[in-house]
Order: sequence, then C-alpha cells, then structure tokens
Amino acid sequence: MQRISEFFIGLLFGLGLLLSGMTDPAKVLGFLDLFGLWDPSLALVMAGAIGVGFFAFAFIKQRTTNLLGGALHLPKAQQIDRRLLIGGLVFGIGWGLAGFCPGPALVSSAAGEIKALVFVAAMLAGMLVYSWVDRRS
Repeated sequence: MQRISEFFIGLLFGLGLLLSGMTDPAKVLGFLDLFGLWDPSLALVMAGAIGVGFFAFAFIKQRTTNLLGGALHLPKAQQIDRRLLIGGLVFGIGWGLAGFCPGPALVSSAAGEIKALVFVAAMLAGMLVYSWVDRRS
C-alpha cells in the first residue's frame, strides 16, 4: 500500500508541475525576470503551494504517525544558519540559470528534454560533491 500511495502522490505532483507550467524553463525564467517581461502567473502557483503546505504541516504536526501509519520524520532545525543560506543561494542560482528546480527537472527529463537531462546530471554531480565535502569536514 505504501508504494502505491507513493506512486500516486508522485504522479499527482508531476501532473501539477506540468499543468502549472513549472516544467517550462521559459515560463520560469519569465517569472524570475522582474525587470523585463515579468510573468507573475507562477506566483499564484507558489501561493497555492504555500497555502497547501501551511495547512498540511499544521495538521501533521498534531500527529505521531503519517497517514498510512508509518514513522513521521519532520525537520527539527529552527534556525537560519550558514549552510541553509549557502544552499538557498546555490539553489536560486541554478534555478535562475537553467529555469529548472529539481522536481520539474525530473518530470521534464522523463519526457526526454535534453536541457533537463543535463540539469539532472549536474544536480546529481553537485549532490555527490556535497556529500564528499560534507564527509571530509
């Protein structure tokens, strides 16, 4: 049951990314172009996602297990530290350069988009480099 739920939740997430335009790098870059031909439509997508997330986290914080009865693992960090700021900066730079963030890039790469495949390869390489550096420090 767990794997079936994961599949359908992932499918729903991917469809949402497609329908909202998040898998189109041109649309994303248009949203990020505040001083050019700014496309504010993704702000509505983000506002909707924040609203859903806000209420979902408020609901789930009152539980000790997830909805399928499994262990619930919520973030424990409460502060903004150097690692979070650097990670956010790297994420933002990558998003602005490529027009992809990880979820939409995976959806687009599954559709065979070359730019998304390159992005996912670079993302995986970055994850490996981070893991290597983190182990050494």
